[in-house]
Amino acid sequence: MSTVLLLKLFLVPALIAVVTFAGRRWGPAVAGWLSAFPIVAGPILWFIALEQGAEFAAVAAVGTLVGVLAILVYGICYAWAATRFGWPASLTLAYVAYAFAAAAVGAVPLALSVSTLAVLAALFFAPRAYPRREAGKPPAKPANDLLLRMALGAALVLAVTHFADSLGPSLSGVLAMFPVMNTVLALFTHRSAGAGAAIQLLRGMAYGLYAFATFCIVLAWTLPRTGTGAAFLWALAVAAVVHALSRLLLQRQLRRAVSLPR
Repeated sequence: MSTVLLLKLFLVPALIAVVTFAGRRWGPAVAGWLSAFPIVAGPILWFIALEQGAEFAAVAAVGTLVGVLAILVYGICYAWAATRFGWPASLTLAYVAYAFAAAAVGAVPLALSVSTLAVLAALFFAPRAYPRREAGKPPAKPANDLLLRMALGAALVLAVTHFADSLGPSLSGVLAMFPVMNTVLALFTHRSAGAGAAIQLLRGMAYGLYAFATFCIVLAWTLPRTGTGAAFLWALAVAAVVHALSRLLLQRQLRRAVSLPR
C-alpha cells in the first residue's frame, strides 16, 4: 500500500477524531477553528508537488487559496439553511452553493496577488454573514458515531482526490479544498447537537481559515523560489503562527456572543 493511499485512509480520519474530542471538550466553535488547519489540502499539495513539479504545485496552491471562497459560501449557506431545515436539506443546499462557487472561482485562474486580496477580504467579512444562534446544551451522552465520521471522511477524501488528478492545476487546487472536514463535522454536529452548534462550528472554521489561506499564499510564493521541501516548511511555520493568532479573534468573538443581551 502506497504512502499516499495510507495518508488518504488514515490522516483525515485521525484529524476528525481529534476535532471531535476537541468539540466535546471545548465546544463547536473551537472544533471548527481547529479543523481549518491545512492538514487535508496540505498533503494533497505536497504530493502534487512531488509528482507534477514545483511550478505546477504553485499554480495549484493559488487554486486552493481561491477555493477558500467556495468553502465560505458552503459554510454560510449551510448555516442559514440549518436555521430552517434539518441536516439533509442543509447539506444539499450547501453542496449546490459550493458547486456553483467552485466552478466560478476555478473557471479563470487568478494571480496570487488578486487571489490574496479577495480571500483576505472575504475572511474579514464572512463571520458577520453567519446567522447568530447559540449552541444548545451538549448531549448528556455523546453520540457513538466516531467511527462512522472517520469512515465517511476517508471515503470523501478518496473520491475527491481520485477525480482531481486529471483536472489541471487550478481546478485540482480548488478541489483540494473540497469541504471534507466541513461536511463530516457539520453533519454530525447538526444531527447530534442541533443547528446552533453546527452554526458555531462553521463560524469557527471561518476564523481558522486565516491560517489555511496563509499556508497557500506562502506556498505559492516560495515553491518556485526555494524548492519543495523549504517551501512547505515555511508555509507550515507561518500558518502555525497565524493559526495561533486567529484563536485570539475567535475568543473575542465568543466573548462578544456571551455578552450580547438575550
